[in-house]
Amino acid sequence: MTIVLPAPGRRSLLAMAGSLAVPALLLPERAQAQRDAAWPNRPIRMVVPFATGGGTDITMRLLAPKLGELLGQTIVIENRPGAGSTVGTDSVAKSAPDGYSFVLATLSSTGIAKGLYRNLPYDPVRDLTAVAPTVFIPISFGITQRGWDVKSYPEFVAALKAKPGAYSYGSSGAGSTGHIASANFLRQIGAQAEHIPYRGAGQSFAALIAGETQFTHDIPSLLKPLHESGQARVLFVNGTERSPLLPDVPAQSELGIPDYKSYSWYGIFGPANLPPAITTKMAAAIEAALADPAIDGKLKELGTPGMRGWTPPRFAQYVKEEIDTWVPLVEASGARAD
Repeated sequence: MTIVLPAPGRRSLLAMAGSLAVPALLLPERAQAQRDAAWPNRPIRMVVPFATGGGTDITMRLLAPKLGELLGQTIVIENRPGAGSTVGTDSVAKSAPDGYSFVLATLSSTGIAKGLYRNLPYDPVRDLTAVAPTVFIPISFGITQRGWDVKSYPEFVAALKAKPGAYSYGSSGAGSTGHIASANFLRQIGAQAEHIPYRGAGQSFAALIAGETQFTHDIPSLLKPLHESGQARVLFVNGTERSPLLPDVPAQSELGIPDYKSYSWYGIFGPANLPPAITTKMAAAIEAALADPAIDGKLKELGTPGMRGWTPPRFAQYVKEEIDTWVPLVEASGARAD
């Protein structure tokens, strides 16, 4: 006996088509999930938006081998300085969110840049995915010892005020932490000096040693060799505590210097819309690298302690808070970059 099934009506055909369409719609999502789970399967580009030899470069070159080991892929460091770190940061903001382009951005690239540039090519919150912080950076204040007979903080202030605008200070670039720290310091003490931006800390320090600039703000570990050799003198370290790297140098609070913010931090960011699975995996690798005893010890030796125990959401919120804090400070300093 032959059983003849009725021909499907219009409603039945639509139902069949719908049942087939749902799995088809899910296929791209499943494929993306599989790609995210397999990440990484090729080398990862890590942009350092400053020149070689500075704090960001040193930090990334310390972390990169361990991150590569943990992730099973090579971390390719690309130094891309320019415009106070915004050139390199923007290159990642405009990259595909596939997990193969990251940037070691800083306070300069986010909160300071937001206040410094009228036409910033990226929004630090909208166009970047905050993955994890790496290190916290205290800042110290150094002066030249070439052709300038100034040895103490009171002498320094007196010299500045005796000749308004006659002296200059260097930084690793317009919008760098050192630039804004110096500008805010001058505003606090009521003095004037010319800002000279350089392409990286190396050039800035060379100018300081030569006496082409009279002072700078930068990381204690970078100024320490100049201080110990007598090529420069560190007058104080910002904050309330002395740096273990420069135990003979007083803290800012010891000298009665007006309070002003002078610190930085480095953190790893990806482009906006970075898949959560990749964000989480990279954050876990960063946390593990910072916890490595050899890396932890080296960071402490450099005076730049690791920022451990952060989640991506917590770091993203911190970045927003830092922008809210620093934009008014940058605007108050009068510093502009465009």
